[in-house]
Amino acid sequence: MTSSTPRRRRRVRVGICIATAVLVLIGLAVRDTSPIGHFASGDAKDAFLRSYGRAMAELPEPDETLDVRTGYGVVRVYRFDGGADGAPLVLLPGRAAASPVWAGNLPSLLKVRDVYTVDLLGEPGMSVQDRPIETDADQAQWLHETLRALPEDRVHLLGLSIGGWTAANLATREPAGIASVTLVDPVLVFADMPVEVMVRSIPASAPWLPKSWRDGFNSWTAGGAPVEDVPEADMIESGMRNYTLVLPAPTRIPEERMAALKPPALAVIAGESVMHDSAAAVETAERTLPDGSVALYPDASHALNGEYPDELAADVAAFVDGAEGEDE
Repeated sequence: MTSSTPRRRRRVRVGICIATAVLVLIGLAVRDTSPIGHFASGDAKDAFLRSYGRAMAELPEPDETLDVRTGYGVVRVYRFDGGADGAPLVLLPGRAAASPVWAGNLPSLLKVRDVYTVDLLGEPGMSVQDRPIETDADQAQWLHETLRALPEDRVHLLGLSIGGWTAANLATREPAGIASVTLVDPVLVFADMPVEVMVRSIPASAPWLPKSWRDGFNSWTAGGAPVEDVPEADMIESGMRNYTLVLPAPTRIPEERMAALKPPALAVIAGESVMHDSAAAVETAERTLPDGSVALYPDASHALNGEYPDELAADVAAFVDGAEGEDE
């Protein structure tokens, strides 16, 4: 796998946004007394919606837009029709990174299956939280209700970064209707988060500080790629600046729960990720998952999905076809 200018562009356009969200993941976001996530003001919401709209313009036109009512709020889901039969893919982005982060991945993933993208509840995006989310179980419940509202009986979950944690958190608690789980460089699933990430994120976590501080952190997480003037990254920065997130910090998923996971699982680990010790993550994944369930991309950063979209889609295609073959 080699690096090139197009790959670096994809890295910026897709993967970089997920890393920004880790600032909120570790609980450094400034919170007020409201029990639910919200925009700071009407003007703040308008500013975010403008950036969200510019980022969404990078995606194909959705074939359907769904607003799914759950016990914790309304979840925005977009459907994109692909060209293959079988259970669809449901994509879960990183924290504070809504559906537009998949712009670089949809062309190749739509050759695999139909695709749903989800704006995570309680995050900047088009989902609207209206009840406190206080525990990991709450996080699983709203997603379970969302998936049960889709017309398909079974789906393949694909989660990126904290979206990987979100997918694993659900699958280890309520596996009904989940045909398989793909975890793309997930945080707090196979390894702990390094202290260095927390330290480096502190200056970038305050919304009133210069945008350049957040850009610097994002570039570090994506192997030094530039992040300026990228629609998806601008959307993430706007969300961090204009939206107050009120969610519990996720806890590390115990190994015994991952070992007992019922749906087939694929762990895709970035060898150069700064979000965990990659060697430790691979060792844990190989110990807890069946043989052949771990794919290491040795030269990838945490922005793996943006650096290697076609390779990732090929691995996902082989995995989901095999998972469905096991069910027959």
